[in-house]
Amino acid sequence: QVHLVESGGGLVQAGGSLRLSCEASGNIFSLDAMGWYRQAPGKERELIAAITSGGRTVYDDSVKARFTISRGNAKYSVNLQMDSLKPEDTAVYYCKIQYGDAEGYDLASWGQGTQVTVSS
Repeated sequence: QVHLVESGGGLVQAGGSLRLSCEASGNIFSLDAMGWYRQAPGKERELIAAITSGGRTVYDDSVKARFTISRGNAKYSVNLQMDSLKPEDTAVYYCKIQYGDAEGYDLASWGQGTQVTVSS
């Protein structure tokens, strides 16, 4: 079983910045990718940024040039630097890890979510 802990959410004014962090622990044999998703009220959960074990990054167009995803210092950790925040960035942000376990299965686990609120 893999457990993810997220931190860094909060309330910020439009144009401000926040940094989200996520660290995973547990039965992780190999890392495939880690990413951040968000879900606004009444909307589906969407991928906004991800980073592979090789360091390749992908971003949703809505956050490109404003958000930066990076690997953290811990082995299975990821950060999301969010700059130039807009009210439409308001959502619950979820961390996700895709990994392989010792039995060779490809699995995924989610964090509990952290609220980001951007006021206008």
